Amino acid sequence: MYNGERFVSQTIESVLNQSYTNWEMIVIDDGSKDKGPDIVNQYALNNDKIKLFSQPNGGSAAARNNGIRRAKGQYIALLDADDTWNPDFLQKQLKLMKDKNALLVYSSHTRIDEHNNECLRPFIVPEKISYHDLLKTCYISCLTGVYDTSQFGKVYLKEDMKSLRDDYVYWLEIMKKVKVAYGNKEIIANYRILSSSLSRNKRKVIIPHFKVLYQVEKLGLIRSLFYLANWAIIGFLKYRR
Repeated sequence: MYNGERFVSQTIESVLNQSYTNWEMIVIDDGSKDKGPDIVNQYALNNDKIKLFSQPNGGSAAARNNGIRRAKGQYIALLDADDTWNPDFLQKQLKLMKDKNALLVYSSHTRIDEHNNECLRPFIVPEKISYHDLLKTCYISCLTGVYDTSQFGKVYLKEDMKSLRDDYVYWLEIMKKVKVAYGNKEIIANYRILSSSLSRNKRKVIIPHFKVLYQVEKLGLIRSLFYLANWAIIGFLKYRR
């Protein structure tokens, strides 16, 4: 959470309303300057499954790592302070894991604006992807991925990437371990798109994305440009109204 006072209550309520109840919520305040921490603290005082930790502003990768380090459960799910889950999100994702004997799952989701109205068509995911599929585009939206740590342990984000493509590299790292991930085509989460959303501004992200392919994944120039072109084309189609 960074300056999340506007939507964080909706996010927390969406977890409180889960039909699957064996969860812990670790909220990392990344140096907020608004009343977001006060709002979360009120929830934490009333529910011992919710814990708030504050840190100096270090970007989303550092905040997510702080939460992952503190997590006690077998499953890790990331949720930003303006996104929400449908009440059956955790139940259906854990069922999919069991049905597919999977270590990583993800799902389709709506795309909503600041007023909770759908601003783009829902993002419908493929039923199964490999590492090479993920190189073409990030089918795993951060709010829908659930990772089972039982076989390979916890995976952490690269903090030197700050808040640009850090979650994408995280999913790539997990995919190299688990080999395959399964998608739930049901729409069970809601991704909020604001005017300031970095992931929507492809011009700001294109160089960091190329660096992921070329420097982090070490694909070489030709393959990096090939996957960058795939990402650009799929991204254009993804954000059409």
